[in-house]
Amino acid sequence: MHRPTLDSLRISSCCPGGRPIDLDALVQANLGPIVVGLGVAVLVLLLLVPVQALRIRRLGRRLDALTGASDGSSLEGVLGVHLERVRKAVDEVERVAVRTTTVEGDVKRSLGRVGLVRYNPFEDTGGNQSFALAILDAQGDGFVVSSLHARAGTRVYAKSIRGGLSESGLSEEESEALRQALAKPAAGGLS
Repeated sequence: MHRPTLDSLRISSCCPGGRPIDLDALVQANLGPIVVGLGVAVLVLLLLVPVQALRIRRLGRRLDALTGASDGSSLEGVLGVHLERVRKAVDEVERVAVRTTTVEGDVKRSLGRVGLVRYNPFEDTGGNQSFALAILDAQGDGFVVSSLHARAGTRVYAKSIRGGLSESGLSEEESEALRQALAKPAAGGLS
């Protein structure tokens, strides 16, 4: 078997001028500057090692602070706990949204818009003891109750209201009580 010699290992190539380049001779001639350059590179790398070690230590502390590493939990474990909390919060928000929709429906049907007018329909009785009371829900449905007080007795009347309109004629006081009730906002700010 033929062993290669140093001369046979020389790499020569042709440059654009046509002259072959002897790399071995080039390296031999510049060995000093090459060694100095490599020495400087090694020195720079040795100086960078403590800097990188310090940065790695800082990153480790930040990761420990982020993950709460005092109990030895990993970032994956901490994220898993937080994701589970987020899922629970989303489920709770969805349940609250359903309950809110139900409550809003109930509030729309509640009788929360009220108008009251007190008056004296007869000259022979004292004070404003008669009244007209309108009670409505958010859609303007409800009733008007009127009480006429006289010395001989008190009479009470009720009239149904649908959509803010009476199914029968209203007195001036009943109309005013209805107008007051309709002017008020619906319960819960719903209209």
